[in-house]
Amino acid sequence: MQAKILGISGSPVKDSNTDRLIQAVLDSSGLESEFIKLSSINVRPCLACKRCVPDNLCKVNDDFPELAEKIKTAKALVIGGYIPYSQIDGFTKALLERFWSLRHQTNLLKGKLGATVLTGCAPEPLAAVNQSLAAEMTEYENMDLIGQLTVPGNIPCAFCGKGDECEMSGVKQLLDPGIKASDIRYTGVEDQQDIWKEAIGIGRQMGDRLK
Repeated sequence: MQAKILGISGSPVKDSNTDRLIQAVLDSSGLESEFIKLSSINVRPCLACKRCVPDNLCKVNDDFPELAEKIKTAKALVIGGYIPYSQIDGFTKALLERFWSLRHQTNLLKGKLGATVLTGCAPEPLAAVNQSLAAEMTEYENMDLIGQLTVPGNIPCAFCGKGDECEMSGVKQLLDPGIKASDIRYTGVEDQQDIWKEAIGIGRQMGDRLK
C-alpha cells in the first residue's frame, strides 16, 4: 500500500528528537505512512543539469528518483531538519534543491499538505530558517502548509566529552557563564508537552483532511 503521508528527516542522529516528532505527526494521522531518514540513502544536491525540464524526471543517478515517486504519490509531506551553523542541515537542503525537478510546467507538489519540523539551539536562526522552509513549501511548491513545529535542541558540545575545556565549546558560547556541560541534561521532545501536543494536532488535522 502506498503511503498517504511521507515523513522525511534530515537529522543524521539515530532516533533523534526530529525523527520522533515527525513520527508523532505520522502516527497521529491514522493513515498509511512511511518514514525516511535521508542519512540512510543517497540524495545529492541538484546539479542544475536541467534534464528534468521536459518531463519532471530527475536524471541524476542516486536515490532521489525513487524517493520522488513516493513523494509524488503521497498526499502529504512532513519534512524535518535541524540547523547546524545557523543554516538548514545539508541532507534537508539537498532534498529541497531536488524538488526543482518536480516543479517545471506541471508543479507536481501543488496542493499537497505539508508540515515542517525544525530543531535548533538559537532562536533567531530557528525563526529565519523556519521562514525559509515556509516559503519553499508555499511560494515555490504551492503546497498547503498545515503547520510548523520548532523544537529547542540539545547542544552537542554538552555531550561530546570535551564541552567544559574546549575553547570553541557551544556551552560557553550559548549558555550563561558558570554552566558546565556536566550540569546539562539531555531534553527529549516528549518532555516538551506543548510541542508534542501540537505535533499530534497537526497529524490529526492531516488525517481528517485526507480521509
